[in-house]
Amino acid sequence: MTDTILVPPRHTAPVRFTRAQLEWLPWLEPLAVDEMTERHRASLVDAARLRSPYFRLLARDPDALEARTRTDKDIFYNPDAGLPRAERELAAAATSRSNGCIYCASVHSRHAATYSKREADVQRLLDDGVGADLGERWNAIVAASVALTATPIAFGPEHVDRLRRAGLDELAISDVIHAAAFFNWANRLMLSLGEPAASAEA
Repeated sequence: MTDTILVPPRHTAPVRFTRAQLEWLPWLEPLAVDEMTERHRASLVDAARLRSPYFRLLARDPDALEARTRTDKDIFYNPDAGLPRAERELAAAATSRSNGCIYCASVHSRHAATYSKREADVQRLLDDGVGADLGERWNAIVAASVALTATPIAFGPEHVDRLRRAGLDELAISDVIHAAAFFNWANRLMLSLGEPAASAEA
């Protein structure tokens, strides 16, 4: 089967980073809900993702989608130890801000603001970029995330040392690395498959 190339409908494309809810418009045809087999649905892991054109598009390869989603959930939702959820989301938001992924930055900055209660600092990251001064602990997390985003070899012992000095233990440092690395990949995938749009509810 040849994928259908879509022409996104006329829409307002966001040009600034925002914490507002955005939509995402695919350039390839996602699976229609009524086309999805039990295997496709199982690959979503979370049934609510059936409403998302992004996840229905990725469901064309259900094995890859399921592995991707279970990895995502373990990085961001596993509360056993390591980095607080707010700072895992900060790492993803900083990565997305560095990569220029307006959609992912909106999602993860919203979560970072919600879990940290530091809305002004999160907004500063969006408005001023990854060089914004957010306090040393957050600065260290952002710097490590951005180094991994630029190229993995840009991340080195100096970033680990700075994270340790900022109070992160080994598991927390691992969470920074995993959150940034995962979204470094996820941003590029999303940027290559579609584009954000202002929410119809906005």
